[in-house]
Amino acid sequence: MSESPLNFTPFANEADVLEVGDLTVENRLDRITIAGEVDLTLDKAGLARAKLLLRLLAAAVANMEASPLPDALPPAGTQTVDNPFN
Repeated sequence: MSESPLNFTPFANEADVLEVGDLTVENRLDRITIAGEVDLTLDKAGLARAKLLLRLLAAAVANMEASPLPDALPPAGTQTVDNPFN
């Protein structure tokens, strides 16, 4: 497996999704959501996945360090909708 380019700018939009193994990284304007799992195996494929994750996290940290940050974000708002099956 060759090293994939990081076509993912953290906190840039509400649309980008990056997959690393079975790990999904979803871009948001105020957060990056990481869900799933990935095996960093002791082989070339595992090294490529590890480097991709390292670049992703380094880009996220650099973006955060360059931004004025609040102490904490407020909880995400929720909205209740009618059950369409009733």
